[in-house]
Amino acid sequence: MDLELRHLRVVCAVAEAGSVTKAASVLGLAQPALAAQLQRIERAIGGPLFERDRRGCRPTALGELVLARARVLLPAVTELREDAARLVNTASSSAARFRIGASPGPIIGGLMHRLTAEYPQADIDTHSTWSSEELAAMVGDGRLDYALIVTCSEAPIPAEPRLAWHEVASEPVFVLLSETHPLAGRDEVSLSDLADAHWSVVPGGGCIRECLAAACVRAGFSPKRLLVADVSTCVDLVQTGDVVLLCQPTFRQRPGVLATPLAGAPLRGRQLLGWHPDGPMAAFATTLVDYAAAAYNDALLRSPRYANWLAAHPDFATRQPATR
Repeated sequence: MDLELRHLRVVCAVAEAGSVTKAASVLGLAQPALAAQLQRIERAIGGPLFERDRRGCRPTALGELVLARARVLLPAVTELREDAARLVNTASSSAARFRIGASPGPIIGGLMHRLTAEYPQADIDTHSTWSSEELAAMVGDGRLDYALIVTCSEAPIPAEPRLAWHEVASEPVFVLLSETHPLAGRDEVSLSDLADAHWSVVPGGGCIRECLAAACVRAGFSPKRLLVADVSTCVDLVQTGDVVLLCQPTFRQRPGVLATPLAGAPLRGRQLLGWHPDGPMAAFATTLVDYAAAAYNDALLRSPRYANWLAAHPDFATRQPATR
């Protein structure tokens, strides 16, 4: 295995976190997957990089050497990419082409608005699907430059080892009710209050069915029925009172339906932006993370019920700063 920049990032993450488990949480990976990756890195370098015990990880002499070089190389490469991006924009902004895959949601529109304003001559192509795995694979294969995905907080990031990921936002999951639903007037509803409801989910929505089923079991019941349909059909079914639907808290309000918080936030989601660190458009990654975070903030401001919920839950972090 050839040593790559992403491997150096893993080594730095483990050193900074002090343990593989904590580093896995920071990187959004499963602990066994990160441990296996670290072992492959150590084999490629030729020796153990960390001494491991129940208190965590400490760099070996070889580990200190690798860390010293990585802490010089990684900022230098980041600076090179940012300088290259500025040069590309200054010399020929028309040469830039952004190919972005996204799960449907409030961020992609605001992201495109900012890109077209900053790079008026650039081409912007988008691909929409609920399948995070499909988007990650398309970026890994070079068919897209970026993937903007929505996942459950308990779900692992798509198993595409070539990609770097940044969490744009962490958010509670709301439930979409008909305005005529008996619970629609409440500030929030308990999941157990919906034990008799029929549910609808969108196709290709990753682990949402499994996460919903698990949350319902924790609340003391199993969902009676799950209908799979496209977003428009799901919303229509909610409006007529046939089903309830999990939704993002920034769901843009439509007549006849109401996005309602779930008490205790039993389900949570993440908005993630992924890209290939060595891809041709990686130099713009920090810019896109910032634009995506700003677009999410705009969507939050358009959602007064979500803003009120956040005001009542100040410990709930919604946005992550870009890493420069």
